[in-house]
Amino acid sequence: MNKNWSKKIEALTLELAEIPSVVGTKEENNVVERVYEKFKEMEYFKKHPGMVKYIPVKNDPLGRKSVMAMVKGQKGNSKKTLVLIGHTDTVGVSDYGVLKDYATKPLELTEKLKEVSLPEEALKDLESGEYLFGRGIFDMKCGVATLMTIVESISDNVEDFEGNIVFAAVCDEEGNSGGMLSVVPELIKLQETEDFEYLAVIDMDYSAPRYDGDNTRYVYVGTVGKLMPSFYIVGSEAHGGDPFKGLDPNHISSAIVEEIDFNTKYCDEAEGEVTVPPISLRQQDLKPEYSVQTAKTSYLYFNSGTHSSTPDQMMERVIDGATLAFQKVVDNLNTEYRKYCQANGFPYEKLPWEPRVMAYEELYEKVKEEKGQEVDRMMDELSNNLLEDPNIDERLLALKMVETLHNMWSDKNPVVIVYFSPPYYPHIYVKGESPLEKKLLNVVTEVIEGMDSDYDIEMKKFYPYISDLSYAAAPREENAVDSLKNNMPGFGIKYNLPIEEMQKLNLPVVNIGPFGKDAHKFTERLEKDYSFNIAPKLIYETIINLLR
Repeated sequence: MNKNWSKKIEALTLELAEIPSVVGTKEENNVVERVYEKFKEMEYFKKHPGMVKYIPVKNDPLGRKSVMAMVKGQKGNSKKTLVLIGHTDTVGVSDYGVLKDYATKPLELTEKLKEVSLPEEALKDLESGEYLFGRGIFDMKCGVATLMTIVESISDNVEDFEGNIVFAAVCDEEGNSGGMLSVVPELIKLQETEDFEYLAVIDMDYSAPRYDGDNTRYVYVGTVGKLMPSFYIVGSEAHGGDPFKGLDPNHISSAIVEEIDFNTKYCDEAEGEVTVPPISLRQQDLKPEYSVQTAKTSYLYFNSGTHSSTPDQMMERVIDGATLAFQKVVDNLNTEYRKYCQANGFPYEKLPWEPRVMAYEELYEKVKEEKGQEVDRMMDELSNNLLEDPNIDERLLALKMVETLHNMWSDKNPVVIVYFSPPYYPHIYVKGESPLEKKLLNVVTEVIEGMDSDYDIEMKKFYPYISDLSYAAAPREENAVDSLKNNMPGFGIKYNLPIEEMQKLNLPVVNIGPFGKDAHKFTERLEKDYSFNIAPKLIYETIINLLR
């Protein structure tokens, strides 16, 4: 590794950080274009201009794009190839408040932060001088700068380099991963035209302490996945003055939250590593106006991590959870209704409600039995209309499709429909079962053990923060993919995944990130020594040893 890398990486990190690139805005292209220009200035790409190009995000109203750069080693004629990725977008800057104008100016922000009240740990790190603060400096422009520097170094000595590198600087990672999802099919095309033998995908997304006081530096071979189990709840409306005549969907919704939210029973475990428990991201009823009538319907969805569970297994688990919650609501209602009747001297009769929970796929089959082909015609018409509305995102489209399908059903009794909302991130569990997995695990272990540093560096199996690494593979079990597609309304319409290309890639992944703290907070910061000196060595040695 070149000793001059550290200063070069720091300078490029600051340069990229100073370009605002908030996800979901046209300004994302500003930093992408700077990355492109930087590559075009490198000697290798001056000689081989076709080796760097833009990859547009498919059907993107903002016209966003990613950059792909390729270096082909001239030593030998190796087809072995590594894919390097990093994202160029950031989350927004509104959390900086009065310091918003300095959020992307790390050197000035460091001084400005001395004027405001900071959490104790952040203040300590600020005063130490060992950290750089700023939006995106940690997540993940340092990683992009590092990979660009390594690619340039390799390209400057391409005659002594055996193997190939494909680097993708992708947009939209903080949103819907449009950048990476557009890059995946391009990787398959390259594989076919260049006859590349892909070995692994390497990312440099951020790495942070996992608990208070944690000073370990982590390397992750594999990555967590994400599903969004969602619930469309149909109750029975009633007058607010006679509530026991109805069944409040908000009551059921709250019971589902009580059952699933932060419940470690729904964590996913593999090799002693456990996902965070599910957390609700939205909960609301669907009554459009105020009146003294109770709501008829409501919905909610959760963020839920996976290490080993496939979509069909997750569906079974959350149906069981919703059934349990629904039963508790019915039991509680009967208990309270009995008390109410006794207090008023009314005769008590058990309420008519029965818990009923089904997957979206089952609802579709029931409606199809009644309506035949008319179901598909109406759903196609609905989806076409929804696609024309720019205010309808992927999650709202899924909800509207569930709502419409249920309205077509003759059965109007209370029910909970369970489905998946976009997006979906497959987990990648590197078990060591395939030759590529064994090689990656062995190389990373050797690189960590051979690293001469004062840091405690540890390998873990699952990168714990959702990332674009997930799209390097997809479940190959038929039931898993079918369950995803059949229970995600709008799949293939507004929300698309290149499932077949992901299955073809089928690559193990590793994340070797810079170290810092508070990603997505106004105290986001990057620790300089490890990030500029050690992490680049880890990445470089991993590349060289994988291709050797």
